[in-house]
Amino acid sequence: MSAYTGKSIVVTGASQGIGKALCLALAPQRPRLVLAARDVARLEEVASACRAAGAETLVVSTDVTSPDECRRLVDRTVETFGGLDVLVNNAGVSMNARFEEVEDLALYERLMKVNYLGCVYPTHYALPHLKKSRGQIVVMSSLAGLNGVPTRTGYAASKHAVFGFFDSLRIELAGSGVSVTVVAPYFVLSEIHRRSAGADGKAQGKSPMQEDKIMTAEACAALTVAGMEKRERLVVTNWRGGRLSRLLRILAPGVTDRLAEKAVREGK
Repeated sequence: MSAYTGKSIVVTGASQGIGKALCLALAPQRPRLVLAARDVARLEEVASACRAAGAETLVVSTDVTSPDECRRLVDRTVETFGGLDVLVNNAGVSMNARFEEVEDLALYERLMKVNYLGCVYPTHYALPHLKKSRGQIVVMSSLAGLNGVPTRTGYAASKHAVFGFFDSLRIELAGSGVSVTVVAPYFVLSEIHRRSAGADGKAQGKSPMQEDKIMTAEACAALTVAGMEKRERLVVTNWRGGRLSRLLRILAPGVTDRLAEKAVREGK
């Protein structure tokens, strides 16, 4: 039997990108997948593919910036499947603009609501059930949560907040049986780049990335599932951009800054 056979798993941001890829990667293990996002039509498409691969599915329309909708997501999961074993906080939005060029500061509030509070709210309501199942919390953060990234000031700030919250929560949960895994991808081929907000706060509609040079969502999902199965504390998906930059940040922080600037400039 696979690690997640029969397990109830909630995935936020499941309609596209890494969330979609993660659901499809887990589906062959025959879990009970709860797919959450705002776009129900796209969720139903992903759910259909997951069922074809062996999973049971439940689609729940959810805006993770709403505490009430996050509570309802957890309640629906428990009512349908009898419990909750894994919560994957994956929903997120991004930006691509220098701070001095930002016209609408509401962008920063939006980034914190989705990327940070959109993890805090579902975790709060899921936690009592995860304690019962001695389950898992998995969080899709970013290397931007470990290093500064130019043109991503608000995004990086929200992902730093994610690391601070879940590293602290992990300590609080010591001995409870609930594990916390934070995933820190490098650039990943995903719709999030096309939906990145520009200086005016509106989606740019095109990706600034060299998409043939960056990791696919499927590859990121495979690394995430492997880390989940081992209940790893931290999953860094890229050696050069991730593990090496963490070391350089301690030994030569100026080099890390230049590497971040170069990565954004070149889009890879």
